[in-house]
Amino acid sequence: MKALHDGDVKVFIGMGGNFVRAVPDPAYTAEGMAQCSLTVHVSTKLNRSHLTHGARALILPCLARTERDETGYGLQRQSCEDAMSNVQLSLGKRRPASDQLLSEPAILAGIARATLPGSATPWERYAVDYDAIRDVMAKVLPGFEGFNKVVRGKYGFRIPQPARERDFRTPSGRAEFCLADLPNVVPDDDQTIVLQTIRSHDQWNTTIYTNDDRYRGVKNIREIVFMHADDMAERGISWGGAIDLVSTSKDGSKRTARGFRAVSYDLPRGVRRATCPS
Repeated sequence: MKALHDGDVKVFIGMGGNFVRAVPDPAYTAEGMAQCSLTVHVSTKLNRSHLTHGARALILPCLARTERDETGYGLQRQSCEDAMSNVQLSLGKRRPASDQLLSEPAILAGIARATLPGSATPWERYAVDYDAIRDVMAKVLPGFEGFNKVVRGKYGFRIPQPARERDFRTPSGRAEFCLADLPNVVPDDDQTIVLQTIRSHDQWNTTIYTNDDRYRGVKNIREIVFMHADDMAERGISWGGAIDLVSTSKDGSKRTARGFRAVSYDLPRGVRRATCPS
């Protein structure tokens, strides 16, 4: 991000995601993106980052994982890792939105071949046969041995994680922790309260599926700040009252997020939590 902002990076290529909105400082990142000569987004759907671009911009629509991906090697299956490190095959069944859509592997392989025309890597094969990609992954990634076979098991397979098995590969053979000194960034102001952000239900990273959060009984709104009832009362904030969030920092920087609503919730005094609206 610093290199973008300093003008040292002239081309940005993003595979999915909502890069500008997902980083801690969207304004800083947007300024950097605007300095690019070319920005490219490979995406299944539009998002805010597509509107923050360089001198020239490309949006390359691609096949979604739910769409049929059929090549000369048959119907292709993507291998996907879930939050629990389980890897399974995903087979798209929907009719593609357009017969001109390419898959992500096909787009990447095409870029690679155009950039490295003399490369010995079989990019054309990778674009149409995902088993060929998995065969190479099996050679270089620990725990992926026999990838194409184990991923076709009933439940796929789980990526090995030594720490999960309490296999600590340290000199002592035990988990080792260290403590780093951190600067005190909390303002000396008892009227300032701590903000924590959480991911709400029906949200995956920056993708919002509905405006409801059934975990906390909220419906039809995402821009919510949960506060202790006493903290609200001290500040004259009513339930559902409109509030703005203003940051405070010892380096003098300030950012503001507007248009939130306050809701009382069972939290410690001096702490408030905000859902992630975008």
